[in-house]
Amino acid sequence: MIKSPSLSFDTTAALLAQALSSGNLSRVARALQPLDVAETLEQLERLSTIDRAVAYRTLPKDRALEVFERFDAPVQADLLTGLQDAQVAEVFSALSPEDRVPLLDELPATVASRLVQGLGEEDRALTTAVLGYPRRAVGRYMSPRVVTARPEMMASEALDRVRQQLDEAESVYVLAVTDSSRHLLGVVPLRDLLRAGGTEQVADLMKPPSFVPATLNAEEAARYCADAKVLVLPVVDAEGRLVGVLTVDDALRILESAENEDSARSGGSEPLRRPYLATPIRSIVRARVVWLLVLALGATLTVQVMDIFETTLAEQVVLSLFIPLLIGTGGNTGNQAATTITRALALGDVRPRDVVKVVAREVRVGALLGLLLGGLGFVITSVIFTVPLGTVIGLTLLGVCTMAAAAGGLMPILGKTLKVDPAVFSNPFISTFVDAAGLIIYFLIASAVLGI
Repeated sequence: MIKSPSLSFDTTAALLAQALSSGNLSRVARALQPLDVAETLEQLERLSTIDRAVAYRTLPKDRALEVFERFDAPVQADLLTGLQDAQVAEVFSALSPEDRVPLLDELPATVASRLVQGLGEEDRALTTAVLGYPRRAVGRYMSPRVVTARPEMMASEALDRVRQQLDEAESVYVLAVTDSSRHLLGVVPLRDLLRAGGTEQVADLMKPPSFVPATLNAEEAARYCADAKVLVLPVVDAEGRLVGVLTVDDALRILESAENEDSARSGGSEPLRRPYLATPIRSIVRARVVWLLVLALGATLTVQVMDIFETTLAEQVVLSLFIPLLIGTGGNTGNQAATTITRALALGDVRPRDVVKVVAREVRVGALLGLLLGGLGFVITSVIFTVPLGTVIGLTLLGVCTMAAAAGGLMPILGKTLKVDPAVFSNPFISTFVDAAGLIIYFLIASAVLGI
């Protein structure tokens, strides 16, 4: 059957809003019926918690499960509050163990416990095993359902095992090869099994495995999976026994989440962890207010510096004209350096032990930027005002750019060393520090050159 073309996004959103406001569930179902899973997800994420639950209940069972799996865990938790107990149990049991765990973290303990107890024995054991790892560990994101093969098996036997577990396993593109105690020995791609003769042994086909320990930080494991360009990354315990696999799609989701978190924190906010329109106002305020308070307190340093050099400003009022320029230039220079180094830390291009090399490079970069901007500032200010004032601006831009670039390169590494997210040590703190330090440099240079 050929699917009829969908209406535009805005038209569908308007029809859905009208149907929900009138309480006509059949119209809600008709508005969502032509949409595929991705389009349905996009429409539901824009709705309030109550309207989303109402619209979700009108979806056919199969599509409802697909849509639910695609929601972020906080949205899943919100959605469950609007469903009946029977629906909640059905949806929860249909999830894979690694998808249940983030949802359980968002639910009240009593609700989470009840849902786990309602699972079958095997599902409960697998879910509990994944729950047992630390929150940031890759063990929380791995799939414990793995197709394994033994080295003495024939290729045909391994393929039979794949067929038997085709509906249960997270991925069958790569088989883990283990011994009788589940110690990881190697991996064998499904392509090689299909290409091999039925009598070839798995031991002759398997390759050395890339793997990570279950306690490794999830972002590091995901980065390793992406760098190694593997579809499936085996996860082992402390004794080298296979406990699960991290698939490439789960690795990409981890990296996307980490990127969103870094972007939010580098901008002076906490990540929302929900689509913007699905996030309550109080949550958005809570995500922003802490950093605004921190920055407001930090800004008092700038006020103190201005107070100390009040006499200098009184004698040369023209100096106040250039304060926004110098503060803005220093802040932008520091933020550029911090963003570059934070990204390099995330990719593994830079490590904390490289701090001296990083600071030395950023000092040179900052000095060159300062020479370029300072030279331009000197010429323009000398033409418009006086040569001595142009000298002050040129030297200040040189000093501020050098200092800001060095601070921007240092602070993310300092955060990494202190086991704090480097993005937290990035833009908000650098702007505050550079503002105060830049003003000190400015007034000291002005005092020396102008003889104030």
